[in-house]
Amino acid sequence: ASPSDTNMATARRDTLLELQASAQKKWADDKTFEVSAPRDGSKPPKFFGNFPYPYMNGMLHLGHAFSLSKLEFASAYHRLKGDETLFPFAFHCTGMPIKASADKIRNEIANFGNPPVFPVIDEAERERLATTKAAEAAKDAALRDPTKFVAKKSKATAKAGTQAYQWQIMQASGVEDSEIPPFADPKHWLEYFPPLAKRDVLAMGCQVDWRRSFITTDANPFYDAFVRWQFNTLKRIGKVIKAKRMAVYSPLDGQPCADHDRSSGEGVGPQEYTLVKMEVYQESLVGALVSLAGKQVFLAAATLRPETMYGQTNCWVLPEGDYGAFEMGNGEVLVMCDRAARNLAYQEHTAAPGVSVKLVGFKGSDLIGCAVKSPLAVLEKIYCLPMLTILMNKGTGVVTSVPSDSPADFMAMSDLKAKPPMREKFGVKDEWIMPFDVVACVHIPEFGDACAPVVCEQLKIKSQNDKVKLEEAKHLTYLKGFTDGVMLLGEFKGRAVKEVKPLIKDAMLASGDAIVYSEPEKAVMSRSGDECVVALTDQWYLEYGEATWLEKSKKCLANMNTYHDESRRAFEGTLGWLRQWACSRSFGLGTRVPWDEEFLIESLSDSTIYMAYYTVAHLLQGGDMYGKARPSVEPGLMTDDVWDAIFLGKELEPGSQFPKELLREMKTEFEFWYPFDLRVSGKDLIQNHLTFAIYNHTAIWEDDESKWPKSFRTNGHLLLNNEKMSKSTGNFKTLKQSIEEYSSDAMRFALADAGDTIEDANFVDDTANAAILRLTKELVWIEEIIATSKKGDGRSGDQESFADRVFENAMNVAIAATQENYEKMMFRDALKSGFYDLQSARDGYRVMCGGDGLMHSELAMKYIEVSTLLLAPICPHTCEHIWGTLLQKGGTVTKAGFPIGTTPDAKLVAAARYLDETCVSVRKGVAKATAPAKQKGGGSSGVAKICNAANVFVTDAFVGWRATCLDILRSNFDDSKAPGDRFPPINDILAAVKDSPLSTQADFKNVMKQVMPFVKFKMVEAQGIGLDALSEKLVFDERAILTENIEHVKKVCDLTEVNVLSCSDESAARTAAEKDGQKVAEATPGSPTWHYICTESETEIAAKVDAMDIGK
Repeated sequence: ASPSDTNMATARRDTLLELQASAQKKWADDKTFEVSAPRDGSKPPKFFGNFPYPYMNGMLHLGHAFSLSKLEFASAYHRLKGDETLFPFAFHCTGMPIKASADKIRNEIANFGNPPVFPVIDEAERERLATTKAAEAAKDAALRDPTKFVAKKSKATAKAGTQAYQWQIMQASGVEDSEIPPFADPKHWLEYFPPLAKRDVLAMGCQVDWRRSFITTDANPFYDAFVRWQFNTLKRIGKVIKAKRMAVYSPLDGQPCADHDRSSGEGVGPQEYTLVKMEVYQESLVGALVSLAGKQVFLAAATLRPETMYGQTNCWVLPEGDYGAFEMGNGEVLVMCDRAARNLAYQEHTAAPGVSVKLVGFKGSDLIGCAVKSPLAVLEKIYCLPMLTILMNKGTGVVTSVPSDSPADFMAMSDLKAKPPMREKFGVKDEWIMPFDVVACVHIPEFGDACAPVVCEQLKIKSQNDKVKLEEAKHLTYLKGFTDGVMLLGEFKGRAVKEVKPLIKDAMLASGDAIVYSEPEKAVMSRSGDECVVALTDQWYLEYGEATWLEKSKKCLANMNTYHDESRRAFEGTLGWLRQWACSRSFGLGTRVPWDEEFLIESLSDSTIYMAYYTVAHLLQGGDMYGKARPSVEPGLMTDDVWDAIFLGKELEPGSQFPKELLREMKTEFEFWYPFDLRVSGKDLIQNHLTFAIYNHTAIWEDDESKWPKSFRTNGHLLLNNEKMSKSTGNFKTLKQSIEEYSSDAMRFALADAGDTIEDANFVDDTANAAILRLTKELVWIEEIIATSKKGDGRSGDQESFADRVFENAMNVAIAATQENYEKMMFRDALKSGFYDLQSARDGYRVMCGGDGLMHSELAMKYIEVSTLLLAPICPHTCEHIWGTLLQKGGTVTKAGFPIGTTPDAKLVAAARYLDETCVSVRKGVAKATAPAKQKGGGSSGVAKICNAANVFVTDAFVGWRATCLDILRSNFDDSKAPGDRFPPINDILAAVKDSPLSTQADFKNVMKQVMPFVKFKMVEAQGIGLDALSEKLVFDERAILTENIEHVKKVCDLTEVNVLSCSDESAARTAAEKDGQKVAEATPGSPTWHYICTESETEIAAKVDAMDIGK
């Protein structure tokens, strides 16, 4: 762009920023968005929407703004249409992240100075090491899995390459070096980021009642008292218990690691295995294992299928894997990988909790040939053999082998048997593998007694390296084995697998042949940088999943609006699997567990009913988010009895010191605003926070369903220009940056346009920049029209012309469609119907009228008012300027009332569409008729003709097969049903056509090719217009529409003469048209026949004269 273009764009943006500042000052001065419950007990329509308070460990970014915009647009719409509207906003500070980040700052200063000087990575050395490692990993390619990825960087190098220090993260957030050291104190985060977040939300123009704002944690004594009451109530009604349960746990933090405490692995839970203890024969404790001689040593294999242990023929290890022998608290020695031993140490199996005693370490190759006795195995002695596909990040690294039922085991066993070089490479003696055959242990009707060999044969699997087919085989066999399998061996022979699976597991645990082992389903990293384990923890749990509580929560969900079917299914799925949730921890910020102050309430558990606190926060905190202002009472008076009186309607004791008038006000606020009508959130919170909110509401208000949530609206993540937002790639914008770059209104416009589904949306820079141009150009046009209207220069009088009627109807259409879209929270559609489509209708009206000056003045002014109100929820600053400054209306546009239109005339819409399509069609027809004739070899001959006149032949009614189809459609139309459901399936309609007399016609096959599009078009038209659309005649007078608008057709099609004729009348015009090849008789209603009358141009006449051979 040239400097002048850039300056112009900046000037336009700056204009919007000026309007933004002006509107926000007006709203602040007038306290426009401060709203209180009526004190007279009345119940006018109300809307209470809220948004998960953002976490205060950084600046708000465009992703926050996207989710927030959904609530902002919805709230602004409800305020505009006259509802009492409450939109509060708060700031979340509970949990680990702030404390962990503060500790990192402190440690970085201690280790690297202030400001810190971080170590520089030698890129050349790192690349050299990576290349060497990759080359070593690529050796023996013939034996390696060919689909296995060989990384260009080592694991350690990869980690080093992505490491970021907390100091650098603060710098990336725009914090100056001199301001960073105070962040070593967690309290500083609470003082620094919430005011900045408020600044940015204000700049966005969000219509928030800031009196009700607060921060969480015990730094705010009022909110702290509220959360303590919540948990005392939950404990009193039996929803909180103390128990030992397996939980994802951070050893570094010394506490369970809940979802919001994780930097990765959100939603991951414990995976429980049966750890099978395969005892090593003393004769095998040699070589690297010699130091274990005399001890009771077991290879420990984690399995999910204990019922198949009867069919073991060997066990597997990864030759290159790192293993160790770990001493348990009972003196037994278990062989496994270090990661598994670390998990097991936190599950009460070692002498000291969290301490794994490693006696000796060795490679998997040192275990090959070990003879073991495995529980339940039919074979007395089996051997440890190499498997190349074992993953060391799952299980223990030791794998049981049941080739009868595991396709992977069968193929690995087959490979070893069939490939002597492989046996030689790993030192496998023939007697360890060759005598062993499949031991059938489970019968599956579909596959017989040994399913793995059968399925591998069916899928033509050639080796253990065929991972894709083996995964398919696994899915085929494992599920069938459980659902249809019958035991062939052991104590439970003849019984169904699904019945005896838990019995076999329990028997193995009782005999000591196995123990329970758990690990995270996938890797989980805490925000402290610690890889989490699964630990058996004694702590406080919320009893999610308890039968009665679950049924109430399902009932709540059934009565809620989730806006998307995908969201409802996700909620139903979460309710299906969510069980006890650890709600306490010992590290971080928050509220202490009231009855056990050693613990804090974790961050997802103190944020489930705080929406109720919004209703009274302003009366307690007086607009001070930290709770220091205390305009009414001291926090000490906020006892559980007082909260019970406010939220549960209980009576206070007669001697209570709590002010009666304040209590009455608080109860009035809560009773008016609750339940909340809408909560907007990202879809990733369905699996925890949002489902927790359902559970907690149905518990606290278990006897008052009127207080349960009414709707959740979830959305996907926000892409920026079709790419994931990422600070590391630079594809990232803070909310502040976005507002400064585009203005709030242009940013909001692009956010509305980004998308409304549950899938990821896309913010596009070009859309925001285009919005700047469109909004500012519209402002200029509006100023011109208002000036014209004031001077009386516009057209006045009656509004009976076709153009006037169409334009006014277009406004009615826009009003109805946009209101429906706002109600459904489909803001992209609202932008389309209330802005794009309405502007298009306005531009079409300008053309039909012959320019701005010939538009009807009243309709032009009505358009300005309607378009302003329809756009106000999305672009309120620009609309406030139009409303107050340009239109000189009183009050604020945010409360001006949603525009009221009359019922849209669908027939007039159809007539207008017909006229538009006719003009497009005629322009194309003229161009084709006047084009030079084409030569056979390509190119054209001669010059263009001139067309100044045209005749159009119309017909009144559909006849023939079309009339038959319309008759069938009429007989199948149900006007009593909602639009969209008024016809049976189209296949039923087509079947009726085939059964009609049309089927006897000779050209029926050709007719049927035309039937489908005609029937579809008429069905769509009838859904909106009704039965009239199925008449043999059009819903409008085609001839009258063309006649009334003939001057418009002539003008836009550059014709001097157009005649509207009936195709049934014999005339010279018809004869001329048919002579010219036009099929006048084939005209149908809405598709007339046009005859373009062409004459030769002067150039063409001159060319012909020159070609004459005169004088010869």
